[in-house]
Amino acid sequence: MALFFISKNREYSQKHQITMKSTLLAWFSFLLFAFVLSVPSIEASTEPVLDIQGEELKAGTEYIISSIFWGAGGGDVSATNKTCPDDVIQYSLDLLQGLPVTFSPASSEDDVIRVSTDLNIKFSIKKACDRSSVWKIQKSSNSEVQWLVTTGGEEGNPGCDTFTNWFKIEKAGVLGYKLVYCPEDICPSVGLCRDVGIYFESNIGRILSLSDKLSPFLVLFKKVGPLSSSI
Repeated sequence: MALFFISKNREYSQKHQITMKSTLLAWFSFLLFAFVLSVPSIEASTEPVLDIQGEELKAGTEYIISSIFWGAGGGDVSATNKTCPDDVIQYSLDLLQGLPVTFSPASSEDDVIRVSTDLNIKFSIKKACDRSSVWKIQKSSNSEVQWLVTTGGEEGNPGCDTFTNWFKIEKAGVLGYKLVYCPEDICPSVGLCRDVGIYFESNIGRILSLSDKLSPFLVLFKKVGPLSSSI
């Protein structure tokens, strides 16, 4: 009789353990499913960049990049026309209209420009120079800045062969943005992440640069109308 009860207890214990494991597995599966549903996609969770009218920036649309500050803070972004390729500069006066640019994200699946995503920046007016008007960084010979922002880059083809051509737009405060060079998703081995700042070069003016010593250049975006400026 004692052996019968021991056998029954063991059988009950085994069935109970199996039932508990099945219940726990079911709960775990349910929680995992609920978690997956609750996590937004990368695209949905990435905030769109807005222009001064509160509208989303769109790929291929022309915009003027302007300083968030007026007066002594300088004006719009443009380019020099003294060399080829042209350096990317900021006008010293906010009365001068800058050169329009277009943005092209590394991923062509979304035409909305979003913060923290890799993109090409391109001056949309073709100048006399035969070189590309796509922005890129170029090593500086100046000891005070490591890299200058210039033109002559390649549009598209994200990868380590084009790592100098990719920028990002990041939020800076409540209303402003900043331009950032950080191609960690394009070519992780580069290991270079810097805010784009403004360096005053005596023979050029305010040139967009990368340096540990520079404060980030805070900007806004103005959609261009039917007429565009040229340099």
